Amino acid sequence: MFIQTEPTPNPATLKFIPGKTVLGDGTLDFRDKSEAVASPLAQRLFGVDGVAGVFLGSDFISVTKSEADEWQHIKPAILGAIMEHYMSGAPVVTDGEGSVEDVDEHYDPADEDTVKTIKELLDTRVRPAVANDGGDIVFHGFKDGVVFLHMRGACSGCPSSTATLRHGIENLLRHFCPDVQEVRPV
Repeated sequence: MFIQTEPTPNPATLKFIPGKTVLGDGTLDFRDKSEAVASPLAQRLFGVDGVAGVFLGSDFISVTKSEADEWQHIKPAILGAIMEHYMSGAPVVTDGEGSVEDVDEHYDPADEDTVKTIKELLDTRVRPAVANDGGDIVFHGFKDGVVFLHMRGACSGCPSSTATLRHGIENLLRHFCPDVQEVRPV
């Protein structure tokens, strides 16, 4: 089994591509071992010293390291854990197929059409690009012209995430939705 690795814009996160389906559809974000009970793969990865977060995408795994650790020390153990998981035949998740975690959405029902357009733009133009960088962005709410987005995976804590939100996503949404004035992370 050959596992490719790619850097992400977040220096604390690497993207691992096992060449096999990880989730297929949806994403799952685990910020610590206690959240990973439903994923044997994530549990195995949290068993590696220095792993601070695991994000599962359709065909990739983003792993975030703790600040004190260096990639050259923990990357071989992460590659070994991913390989061991796939060789074991264990499922990636044990309680269903895995999907985008439930995020409480907050918006006024009067803004339903604007929210529908925002979600469509996020799903078709933003999320595929962000997935290439090992992360995900999920709609959280819309109020008084402000779109609230939840950043996950490599996007969470990324130094360039503010620029991505302000210059990329905000400009895109403002172009197609005149009601949008600003984009903020949750």
